[in-house]
This record gives sequence, C-alpha cells and structure tokens, in this order.
Amino acid sequence: MKILYISGREPSYVRNAMFLKMLERNGAEIVHCTDSSPTYPARFLKFIREFLSRKNENFDCVFVGFLGQPLVPIIKMLTNKPIIFDAFLSTFDTLCFDRKRFKPGSIAGKLLYWLDRYSCAQADRVLLDTDAHIDYFTQTFGLPRDKFHRVFVGADESIFYPREIERNEKKFSVFHYSSFLPLHGTEFIIQAAGKLREQKDIEFTVIGTGLEHDKIRSLARNLGVDNIRFIDWLPFEQLPEEIAQADICLGGHFSNSDKARRVIAGKTFQFIAMKKPVIVGDCPGNSELFTDRRNALIVRMANADSLADAILELKNNSTLRDHIANEGYNTFLERCSTIAIGEKLGWILRNGIAKS
Repeated sequence: MKILYISGREPSYVRNAMFLKMLERNGAEIVHCTDSSPTYPARFLKFIREFLSRKNENFDCVFVGFLGQPLVPIIKMLTNKPIIFDAFLSTFDTLCFDRKRFKPGSIAGKLLYWLDRYSCAQADRVLLDTDAHIDYFTQTFGLPRDKFHRVFVGADESIFYPREIERNEKKFSVFHYSSFLPLHGTEFIIQAAGKLREQKDIEFTVIGTGLEHDKIRSLARNLGVDNIRFIDWLPFEQLPEEIAQADICLGGHFSNSDKARRVIAGKTFQFIAMKKPVIVGDCPGNSELFTDRRNALIVRMANADSLADAILELKNNSTLRDHIANEGYNTFLERCSTIAIGEKLGWILRNGIAKS
C-alpha cells in the first residue's frame, strides 16, 4: 500500500510520529508531504506546493495527520483518492471552550466550527482517540458515526518501556508532566500536594510550562506547598528517565471540563508502557481503557481530596501498586502498543480504500 502522508504539524510531533511508525511497520510505502518549519503558515504553503508536485503519483490514499483541518478541503479538491483524516481534536472545542481564545458565536468560532465539520465530512474515514470523542463529533457537527474510528493514542515502546533504575528509596515519588492547559487540572495536583505536605517522605515532580504555568506556580506559593519539585523544561529523550524514577504517575485529566471527560491523556499511555501505576480521572474516556483498582486507580475529577487519598493509598499499599502497574502494562501490550494499534490502523486503511 502506498500512502501520501500530509499533516499540519511537523512529522516529529508525537501523534504524527506514532502514525508514521505504525504505517511503516504495517508495510506501507510512505510518500512524505510534510515539513518542519516553525510556524503553521510556513508549513501550510510548503505542504500545498509539495502536494501539487506529487498529486499525480500512483498512491492508494492520502493520510492527513494531526492539525489537518485546513488541509482536507484543499486536498479534496486536488485529488479523487480516498482521504483518511486523523482529526484527533476539535479546533472549535479547543479554541472556544478549552482555551477560550474565541467565543463560540464569534466569526472565528463559527469558522472553526465549519472547519471541523467540513473537513470531517469531506474525509472518507476519520480517526479519533476515544468513542466518547466520536460521540462529541457526531452530536456536535451532525456527522454520521460510521465514518469514524477509534484509534487510541498509544506510546512508542522503543522510547517508553519498563526499565530498572537506581531510585531514592527514602522518597515516595509522585510524577506528572503537563503543558499546563486548563483541561489538565494541574491545580488539583498542587492542592493534593498541599494536603499531603505533612507526609515528609512524599515528593511531587511536575515538569513543563504552558498557558497556566504562572497561575499554578503562584497557587503553590500561596498554599505554602514545598513538596513539589518543579522543572520547567526537559529534553524529550530524558522524560523516560524521570518517569522511571517515579513510584506512581498522575495521568489525569483532573479538571472536570467536557473535553477532559472525553479523552485519555497521552502521558497516561506512556506511563503504563513503562509499567508504572497510574491515577486517572473518573470519566467516559478513561473508562474505555481503565477499570478502577485493576489497571489504574480512578479518582473523582476536580477533587483534590480524592486525588490526595488515592496517592496516600498507593503509597501505603505496595501490593495494589504492583497489581495496577502489571495490569496497566498488560493493557498497553494488548491494546495500545504500536503493533496492536497498527493492526487496527491497517484494517481501517484497507476498509476505507475498498469502500471509496
């Protein structure tokens, strides 16, 4: 199978890199139409120019990767080949409700709504990360469910895998990393850390920067929280080493926003791929993969007390920690590895091409 791959983000972006690896492992020949310029407008112009130069090549379908909403309508006009579109998220929901950049009824909000709806309508197959997310797309944009397919985010097990590492046995390490978006609910982690500050052997590590970074650091100062090690930036290749040091990992999402309830945090897949016990929020998205006390500990969303109690329980119950870690890892191997997801992706591609 020969696939022309185009995306709004650079090929090294995690979602795109995962799909490219899975497609290649399934024997697909990839015609790359991607670019790593630092801005979307620069990438967009190069994508279109590259596509125009290659659109007459003999490929079976076009795979439009992450942030491809503006690309799908143009690709549709330029080729009659089947289009597989990894929508991954709604630009309307992300910018109007999650990040609140625009009001839903504004010109920009209406344009984003149209772009989500039209790009999905024009594609032959649309990929999303959970069934709950598919429900949102079909109900919000009035689209037929039969063109949507759930493809879990997964993790690259050549990077994220169980490893033995010398750890600080005097500290119980709780790990989280974030881009500090509202849906992550990082404030509830800070509040939970505050509730546990008398537990002198518990240490939190929170890595990242982003939209609410200053707000979160200010909250920690105001609460007098001194049991958190903040790291603003870490090279991606060092991230697994930090995860390996942890006793437990906080996957989330911990806010109670609509979007947080629909999705499984990408970091959660990385944590279970490394055989770490995880804590996640109680929501429809997480329930598609996790069962409480089997392969995760599930807590009430937007609730620091519930999160603090769960952390303390796992600290005091090594048997439960080991059980969740082992079952989470088994879940990853069975349902979230590049092999497992790649097999499903291959079926979707063959089915999409055959019916187009």
